[in-house]
Amino acid sequence: MKKIWIIGAGPGDPDLITVKGLKLLQTADVVMYTDSLVSDQLVAQAHPEAEVIRTSGLHLEEMVNCIVERVKAGKKVVRLHTGDPSLYGATMEQVALLKKHDIGYEIVPGVSSVFASAAAVGAELTVPDLTQTLILTRAEGRTPVPEREKLQALASHHCTIAMFLSATLTKKITKELQAAGWADDTPVAVVQRASWPDQKIVHTTLVQLDEAMRINGIRKHAMILAGWALDPNILDKEYRSKLYDKTFTHGFRKGVKEG
Repeated sequence: MKKIWIIGAGPGDPDLITVKGLKLLQTADVVMYTDSLVSDQLVAQAHPEAEVIRTSGLHLEEMVNCIVERVKAGKKVVRLHTGDPSLYGATMEQVALLKKHDIGYEIVPGVSSVFASAAAVGAELTVPDLTQTLILTRAEGRTPVPEREKLQALASHHCTIAMFLSATLTKKITKELQAAGWADDTPVAVVQRASWPDQKIVHTTLVQLDEAMRINGIRKHAMILAGWALDPNILDKEYRSKLYDKTFTHGFRKGVKEG
């Protein structure tokens, strides 16, 4: 079966594509990418003779028809997706239509904006004795979410939450997290265009989130990270894992008994 390659381009920095993804990009006959989200510097690393197609102005059927035409002509097609294709990548709707044309696909994972954002603020999203769970979600806007995945219900776990595609819904976010029992002073970090040259970072609290976003003019391309793992003073507190505890024995190290 003929196939295309769907490659995670990473969050923005062209150096954050995987080695495998870069090799495929450099050997492709056709490169399709969303020009509003994927770095032109990365696309510039494609083969000089490759056909480069910007897809931000195309609807689903136009994109699929474009792929089918080129694959059936024997060309190697690479589709660059921002971040990692498995998260809000709209990949399944593309491959479902490609399947009807007997065209398969291979996905090459990429660095998600959630992890680029955590790196930008220097945060560990799962902190021993504080939170060991990370929820990746979005606030409900024009596109609905399943009833059991409403933000308030997810927030009831009181773990770290990363919110994609939610920069215009900060009042809703604050209201739903408060309804789930989150304190007004819960730390929140917002990273706009993580890893891009114009990256912007805002540290705030749950109750001040909407105003902080307004003041900084952030209304798109932003990741919202919320929870006590984002506490700016966390390094001053004693959260320690068992892995590096000197008394902890595991397969590669015998623990030292106290006393």
